Amino acid sequence: MLLEEIETAQRNVRTDAFQMSIGELVNLYDDGDIIIAPEFQRLFRWEIGQKSKLIESLLLGIPLPSIFVYELENGQWELVDGLQRVSSILEFMGKLKNENGAACPPSILEATKYLPSLRNTVWEKGAAIADVEENEQLELDRSLQLAIKRSRIGVEILKRPSDSMTKFDLFQRLNAGGTAANAQEIRNCIILMVNADYFRAIKAAAESDKFLSVTGLSDGQTEKQRHIEMAVRLLVHTLVNYDGTLDVGEYIDDGIVKLAMDADIAGASTTINSTIDLLHQAAGGNALRRFQDGNYSGRVGLVGLEAIAVGVAKNLTAIQQQADPANFVRDKSQAFWEQPDVESFVSPGMRGTTRIQKTVPFGSEWFKP
Repeated sequence: MLLEEIETAQRNVRTDAFQMSIGELVNLYDDGDIIIAPEFQRLFRWEIGQKSKLIESLLLGIPLPSIFVYELENGQWELVDGLQRVSSILEFMGKLKNENGAACPPSILEATKYLPSLRNTVWEKGAAIADVEENEQLELDRSLQLAIKRSRIGVEILKRPSDSMTKFDLFQRLNAGGTAANAQEIRNCIILMVNADYFRAIKAAAESDKFLSVTGLSDGQTEKQRHIEMAVRLLVHTLVNYDGTLDVGEYIDDGIVKLAMDADIAGASTTINSTIDLLHQAAGGNALRRFQDGNYSGRVGLVGLEAIAVGVAKNLTAIQQQADPANFVRDKSQAFWEQPDVESFVSPGMRGTTRIQKTVPFGSEWFKP
């Protein structure tokens, strides 16, 4: 059985690999033959120290890890893994472009352990370089520029007709073990690969004042993409059935990929915005908080999202037909926390796979008018 599964999975993957010079890679980018999605660039967040160490490695001849690309139908390559490395090189050389196609300001390096003289080093002097006056910039010697251009990097190519889902799986597997991106940041990139407009619709809904109020997220949590995670969970729990076979994270990943492929952008926006609008009318920033002894308390947790928000979302049309939808949601939300079953939802140590098989069905029934 296992051998058959391996053989089937292997037939879905075609790969190739070779070495390429940095100069060739830059030329491909200049010609538009290797693509870095604009939203990916906004997730490009290496600090100057990390960028400087990368250039140091190139100058010292230290091999860089391979990058992974996906071959599109028109022959272009889409960068799947290696964003930080490729973007750092392009930015230092003044080649990186923003979403409007304009050149990003080139980076300026700082001293490193082995090359302290890298401080204030630039590829080419210019007024566009921030923080350091042009007369204080140190232009990299032509011979060293050539050394960087001639440095080689491995390119692993996921070739057509590989199953398109393999691209998303590859990106996740390559990044999940690292510390640079958390689970939702990786998920964001995967959604972007599938359908950029769908991602933008989710992001816009999650950034609304009402959404941030109802979910009770801090600035620090939004920086870590927690608001988008909450919006994604709301969509997946509402629209994709869970059979208990996958880990919760894998279920969320698979579910949002399926929804993005279906591309019901208007439906996604309506599901999030209308649900949050109704919850906000009902109790503002308290809508998903525990209600006990006449008062709201505590932080917004996954139980509130999975049972209350998803319960409202699954019954949205019927609730909107009530004489006073907001009052209906307020009463049901407050009474929800008094139900005996709810204590089992919040018991310490409960696995997420067990919890969502309780919270989502309960909320779906509880909020039926």
